[in-house]
Amino acid sequence: MEKKLKEKRAIVTGGAKGIGKAIGIALEEAGARVWVIDKDQEALDHLRQHYPRMHTSCLDLADAEEVINFFSNLDEAWPKIDILVNNAGLSRFIRLTEISIEEWDYILNSNLRAAFVCAREFAKRHQRGSYGRIIQIASTRHLMSEPGGEAYSASKGGLVSLTHALANSLSGTGITANCISPGWIHTDETEVLRAHDHSQHLSGRVGKPSDIASLVIWLCHPENDFVNAENIYVDGGMTRKMIYEP
Repeated sequence: MEKKLKEKRAIVTGGAKGIGKAIGIALEEAGARVWVIDKDQEALDHLRQHYPRMHTSCLDLADAEEVINFFSNLDEAWPKIDILVNNAGLSRFIRLTEISIEEWDYILNSNLRAAFVCAREFAKRHQRGSYGRIIQIASTRHLMSEPGGEAYSASKGGLVSLTHALANSLSGTGITANCISPGWIHTDETEVLRAHDHSQHLSGRVGKPSDIASLVIWLCHPENDFVNAENIYVDGGMTRKMIYEP
């Protein structure tokens, strides 16, 4: 397999488990050097046991100062960063009448503000005209909702808008900015899926973390720089399906 991302340096937020973990592994297999940020130290330790070449940092992305300090401390070890994947996302569904302002702020700060701060710090350190990629992992929940999802849906909708704003601001720098909105991605290996879970998708199955990771790798390929400012749905066709409950 040709390693098209050889010697590229990539940061993946929320990369210790689930979709983020699949993205980090795929980037490493494509030749990139990977630095994973997550607030779950145990999961980071487990990741390093299996992928010792990966760098990891444990921090809470809701704390902007922690994020800024991470990038400042990174300058000596990694003076050059090529790829930023803003994958971290806190999924909390709380009744509208019960969610506190503090809970709202924490979800928005974790999912949206952190992505902005990471993108800003990444852009500050980028050499104008050189290769660069920002990829944000949003959700079809920015388009479709369930009760109690105000904070989560708002944060994911903000990511979609942030993406095209970044692409405009970074025009001419060599950095492209794109967004992926996953649908139902099965990340819990202990959860048993039903036949109906799969069949309701136009593609005939529930999604896998590798479905998202493979698109991230494609977007990161140096020749794929004409795709820019886009939000790409990876959901087995569910956002295009008219659904009526029987």
